[in-house]
Amino acid sequence: MRCNICERGCLLPEAGTGACGLYSRIGREIVELYPDRYLIICPISIETMPLLHFYPGGKFLQISTAGCNFNCDGCISAAIVKEMDPASRAFHHLSPEQVVDEAVRNDCIGITFLMNDPLASFLTFINVAEAAKARGLLVGCSSNGYFTEASLDKIIKLLDFVNIGVKGMSGEAYSRCGGDTPAPVLRNIERFYQSGVHVEVSCICSKGHNQEILILADYLANISADIPLQVMRFIPVEGAELALEESIRKAEGLRDMLREKLNYVYLFNSPGAEYLNTLCPGCGELILKRDFYGPMGAKLKPAGLGLGEKNCCPRCGRELNIKGFVAKKVYQEGDFQGGYPFTRALEMMEAILIAMGVREQQKVVRIWEDVLCNNNLGKFHDDIRTPRAYIKTIRHFGGLIGLEDKAEALAKYLEEKLLLIESGLRTVDRKPRVYYAMGKPNFCIKGGRLENQLVETAGGTSVNREIDCEGRPGMSITLEQLEALNPEIIFISSFMSSPVDDFYEECLKACLDVEAVKNKRIYNLPAPCWDFGSPRWVLGLMFIANIIHPGIFHFDVLAEAKVFYDKFYGMEFSLSDTNLSFGKPSCSFKWDTQPEMLKKGGETCRQTLSLSPSAL
Repeated sequence: MRCNICERGCLLPEAGTGACGLYSRIGREIVELYPDRYLIICPISIETMPLLHFYPGGKFLQISTAGCNFNCDGCISAAIVKEMDPASRAFHHLSPEQVVDEAVRNDCIGITFLMNDPLASFLTFINVAEAAKARGLLVGCSSNGYFTEASLDKIIKLLDFVNIGVKGMSGEAYSRCGGDTPAPVLRNIERFYQSGVHVEVSCICSKGHNQEILILADYLANISADIPLQVMRFIPVEGAELALEESIRKAEGLRDMLREKLNYVYLFNSPGAEYLNTLCPGCGELILKRDFYGPMGAKLKPAGLGLGEKNCCPRCGRELNIKGFVAKKVYQEGDFQGGYPFTRALEMMEAILIAMGVREQQKVVRIWEDVLCNNNLGKFHDDIRTPRAYIKTIRHFGGLIGLEDKAEALAKYLEEKLLLIESGLRTVDRKPRVYYAMGKPNFCIKGGRLENQLVETAGGTSVNREIDCEGRPGMSITLEQLEALNPEIIFISSFMSSPVDDFYEECLKACLDVEAVKNKRIYNLPAPCWDFGSPRWVLGLMFIANIIHPGIFHFDVLAEAKVFYDKFYGMEFSLSDTNLSFGKPSCSFKWDTQPEMLKKGGETCRQTLSLSPSAL
């Protein structure tokens, strides 16, 4: 018997599973092994899903489980789709009615499934969607769109909105993820649209694959040029090579070409870029303004003309493909809540453990469970923002999993470098003014983040602290604000970075009048994740110290990296093998054993939720 939930159509033996490991069968029934179990249940603003043209700024309840029907290279959700044990005690068990109650209690106007694919928990999601619709709530999801026609028939009548992630326009692109062809996805996009479901489409922009995005745009235009297309600049995490990351400048050029085919094209993962804003396709006026809000996310800002009567452009009267009203107040998520920053938090915990020599995923899951079950995610967020608190966290995690000696070795290494730098700064009177940007010059990283702590630890004055900075991981500021800060040195974040030449040209194009630009003191760190998210920040600290006080510090940072990798990762350091993963120190990193997606103890679960093939 074949599974008819997704188009992979896995053959399910009696009591066995398919590729995703999340469904089995008993007789002629497909059963879900982990029903009604949620890793995340929290309110979000809809743009963090992300969805841009549906009830802008609206407050929705995010639900996420674990697992996926695909296995994509460089998956930003790998922590929850590949590594989190779906039987973990970190999950919340709630009935569909309890999920809906949570949405109502939090004044949410709807429920949305995201971060992992609803096809991984299809039967659970169907029940939640039915309960939500019965209470008058809106329902939607983000999905890879690999629904069979049978499963699509089941879900399409329950959805108000959907974000479909297209992996490419070739069989090769889908075979890399475990699929076969994009045909089912394209079919489903058209069916969703024709059925009145609000559809937005997302796609990954990486080097060498832009032609497929142009073909996708042509396909969407044949359905409707008003379908919003979200271009996600690729973040090379997990095993993905850093060379696949397209520059912001080239991604912006692609967006301009796509805009010739479609009326609404947005560029994500490009801090400081203007292409998250909604412009009227008729007259070009700014309707809704948004800012970068972490990986794959955006945040609605109070600017632009807004929507006129019947969601028309207030200036020219053109009807805009935006459904619903704009929220009067945009919901502000908590630390690590709302969309993909949660997965970054798990990866940061993983980073500490891997630097202790951990190679078993179950030990990582134990730490995740300790933090999540004890409501310590907020504390973890605060503790990783300062070097000393970070070191304390290392020792704490080491104690929890019985690796005190390895934790102590890592902690002492970091402390020794801190003390060495502190000693070198004892006679320093003047601290240069330093600005930390992400992506483009106008995107200011929050003053309290670790990057700015490293600047101050290295003997600089963080001018970012002089900006009342909201957002995540910061916000766009005006060039006038940046000129008022007048930094002498600028560092570009090693996460979602930008080539120095591109960054410098942006400064010149904007006629940015600051000392750092005049003297060309603009710097990238030698490798990704050397200033945030990983114990490798100590390598970034040494580099920053060299730049800020070249007369005092002369660290051979690449030599130190070789020592660090050998001592704490047991591998050779290679710049060409690095990526943007906080946790994984290289593209070639492998776990000792892969997690078992199927655990025992499923009898109660199997009886709780099942759906026969005929019901689909």
